[in-house]
Amino acid sequence: MSNETKRDVFKKLAECYAEVSDAYTYETGSPYYRENITTPWNIVYDAALPDDLPVIPKEVGEYIQWGKSYDIQLYMMYSFKFIHSQGFKKLTDDVESWIISSSNAFARAWLDGVWSVEETGEIVKLEAER
Repeated sequence: MSNETKRDVFKKLAECYAEVSDAYTYETGSPYYRENITTPWNIVYDAALPDDLPVIPKEVGEYIQWGKSYDIQLYMMYSFKFIHSQGFKKLTDDVESWIISSSNAFARAWLDGVWSVEETGEIVKLEAER
């Protein structure tokens, strides 16, 4: 296993691409094919979503959206009695069981603010805090 990050590998690839582009342009006099790219690749890469988004049920996503809208802390989202007392009516036993048994996926979706819906494959991305 390497100690390189995906970002390190991407930077190397971008450097190689730039060298090939410069060499091709110098030799032929015409620019290397780029599909009219106006934004540098590193900026596009930084803005892209991760490949391994957590996959969660629709109801769990609604629970996350509700909790975020009330600025509830993550650790309190596991306190189901507290959540019931706050009026979230969609918290069923199935949702609670899924959250407990898939707590890593739940926490990742909560922290990243983005996930894939299990039933539809739709990607949900919460608005960034202002």
